[in-house]
Amino acid sequence: MKNTLTLAVALALVSQVLAQSPGQQAEALYQKGLAAEKAGDPAAARDFYKGALKLDPKNPNATYSLGQLKLNFPALAAKGREAKFGRVVIPVFQLDQATLQEALTGLSVIMEKESKGGETPNFVIEDPKALLATQKISLNLKNMPAKMVLKYLTDQTGAKVRYDDHAVVISPR
Repeated sequence: MKNTLTLAVALALVSQVLAQSPGQQAEALYQKGLAAEKAGDPAAARDFYKGALKLDPKNPNATYSLGQLKLNFPALAAKGREAKFGRVVIPVFQLDQATLQEALTGLSVIMEKESKGGETPNFVIEDPKALLATQKISLNLKNMPAKMVLKYLTDQTGAKVRYDDHAVVISPR
C-alpha cells in the first residue's frame, strides 16, 4: 500500500511538471535563480537564469537578472563565501593574550573540525607595517557562528576582513 501511494504521488508530480508550459518552467527556473542568488551562489543562479532563457528567450526577468548578475558576480561570490562562515558554529573559543595569527590559526582548526572538513579557511594577514602583529586578544565565546568569532577578533585588533576567492584577507582598518 505504501509503495502504491508513493508511486501515485511521484506520478502526480511528474505529470504536473510535464503539464507546465515552457513559460511556467522558465519562471520556475528564474525563481530558483533568485533563491540561489540570495543564498550567495552566483554560479548556480547564472545556470538557472540561462536555463530559463533557453525555455523562454524573451523572459525579461531572467534577462535582467542575468545582466545584473554579470555586473555583481564578484560581490555576490564574496557574500556567499562570507555566508559560509555564518553556517559553522564554534562551540567554545577561548583566548588569553593571543596574537591575531594564533587566533586565526585556532579558528581555522576549529572550523575545519566543526564543519567536518567542509570549511577550511585560508586566512592571510596583509599587514606591511605590522600594525596587527602586536595586538593581543582575549576572548571567551560559546556557541557562536564563526563569522561572529571573526568579527570579535577584528574588532579587538582594529582590522577588517575581505573574502577573496582563495583566502580570507585580514588587514588594518
